[in-house]
Amino acid sequence: MPRQIIRSFPRLVPLVFAALSLVAASGVRAEDAARTGCVPPGVWADGTGTAVEPVPLLRRLADAPVVLLGEQHDKADHHRWQLHTLAGLHALNPDLAIGMEMLPRRLQLVLDRWVAGELTESEFLKETDWRTVWGFDPAFYLPILQFARLHRLPVVALNVERSLISRTARNGWAAIPAAEREGVGTPAAPTETYRSRLTETLATHDRSESQAAAPSDAAKRFIEAQSVWDRAMAEKIAETRRTTGRAVVGILGQGHTLYRDGVPHQLADLGIADAAVLLPWDADRDCDELDGRIADAVFGLGPAREDAEPQRPRLGVQLDPGPDGITVGSVSDGSVAAAAGLRSGDRILAAAGSAVRAPADLVAVIRRQAPGTWLPLTIRRDGAEQELVAKFPAERR
Repeated sequence: MPRQIIRSFPRLVPLVFAALSLVAASGVRAEDAARTGCVPPGVWADGTGTAVEPVPLLRRLADAPVVLLGEQHDKADHHRWQLHTLAGLHALNPDLAIGMEMLPRRLQLVLDRWVAGELTESEFLKETDWRTVWGFDPAFYLPILQFARLHRLPVVALNVERSLISRTARNGWAAIPAAEREGVGTPAAPTETYRSRLTETLATHDRSESQAAAPSDAAKRFIEAQSVWDRAMAEKIAETRRTTGRAVVGILGQGHTLYRDGVPHQLADLGIADAAVLLPWDADRDCDELDGRIADAVFGLGPAREDAEPQRPRLGVQLDPGPDGITVGSVSDGSVAAAAGLRSGDRILAAAGSAVRAPADLVAVIRRQAPGTWLPLTIRRDGAEQELVAKFPAERR
């Protein structure tokens, strides 16, 4: 789903500090606010960007049946914010369950064993095959998983196999036999705004495929695949709410939540119309997106501090995983990707000769990249394949 990326994460923050850092609204100087955009760091705001008092907001959210915490998958600060928000909600309502997009339903027993304290971190990562199944740095998610185990909170695998979504995108939902749908029901028809956004995404990211087939057919299957993906996660959230009575905090990509389309729309069809959507708000994010509909509340983040993160090979792209591969959502200025000539909308087909079908494939190759080395990339742009070379800088000393 759109807009996702790559960094690192500290160990579990104690509950008291997490909760205090969440609810204490810091004083932000006017010059800082101007420098970091419309939502100053450490400030909660509503969907229009208007600052709100954090304590009443969290009290209201703690009473919601579902709270969805959107993320860009490889942004460390997004995961820190999720942990702090989770801690704040738990301080007000200890009867929580945590739903995670990162793992498919077949791994639920592994999650149960983790929460019960039966697995070490390394055993958990091995049994989930984390690097292949999800691929983004497990250090981003382990603090949340440790929090769940510390407080014995149920953790629910929300996702389905990637192959189910890919098959839907290729052939349509009707072509998949009921016995092979992993229990997922037929999704509610998406909103017109969601259709428009996904159609635009398809046209931007895969012009070759949309030209090869009838555009309406390609768009229809793409939208159907995304709706099945949303429906699958919404059904597990609704089932957890119904069977446990707990409020469910969803950890998932923000593309599934924006404007209450995606998962919130499917939840409403399942009888949960009052799910709350929360987003971290990056300092450089376009303030025009705060139109009152994008989320129930957002939390301002400061500018990214590269020096605060362990140095790892970084390509510097925002990835858009989709049913049939990954495309480049955006390219960071001054990054390795920018120097290599990557552009928004490029589909990454291969890295160092290995096929790239999911973020995990690209992440694995980049992790093996030594400082000062070159990485050949095969991309598709405007219907034609091209070869690019990304050069990683020498290690800092």
